Amino acid sequence: MPKSVTDAHRLIGPVPFDDLPEDPRPDMSRLGIQRAHVTHTLSLYSDARAGNEALMELKDPALQPVPVLVPESFEPIPDWSVPMVRLCPSRHRFELTGPTTLRWLRAMDVTVAVEFEETSPGQLLALAGHLPHQRILLLTPGYRHLRTIGELMAEIPNLWLEIGTVNTQRGVEWLAGLYGPERLVFGTGAPVLDDCGPRFLLDHLDLPEKDVELIATGGGLL
Repeated sequence: MPKSVTDAHRLIGPVPFDDLPEDPRPDMSRLGIQRAHVTHTLSLYSDARAGNEALMELKDPALQPVPVLVPESFEPIPDWSVPMVRLCPSRHRFELTGPTTLRWLRAMDVTVAVEFEETSPGQLLALAGHLPHQRILLLTPGYRHLRTIGELMAEIPNLWLEIGTVNTQRGVEWLAGLYGPERLVFGTGAPVLDDCGPRFLLDHLDLPEKDVELIATGGGLL
């Protein structure tokens, strides 16, 4: 069981049409998660600007803001002091490799988190081609796309993978053996997604303790 756990993918705020807790900290404490990188639900489901503003008001060091980046051609590049931003190209209707997106990412030099279903393997490969040093965290990949994910990790050295939905037998161990545990990151997607399952998975990985500790604290990324 890892001594310290960081959730690389968690939400904060109300969720439309669902009765879920707005504050993640009680559930984090219950599951032994000391720190989380959080995105505000308003930024995902409603108003990115309002959600990001609410996110930046957080004062708890256990909750690291991950604002949602929506590139706008004639807007100034955000001056955020954060290590990671989130992109939702499908939900917010922009191109992952559009000229404005590339210009903003090149200038900001931060890690980009993007859900597997929000983009495509071709777009991720194109992004890596345009910005070969761009750090990418692929969220909620699931387990039915392991072959595709394996190809992407082989082709994109700066691609990290969140393991919360890789809930197939020895799937995480297979990825760790091929690409190293330092490119795997613990995350849950809670409270929209389940957090107990990923936490259980982390505690029962058939990997050396030092590798589990590395995954639990963000691999070589966070």
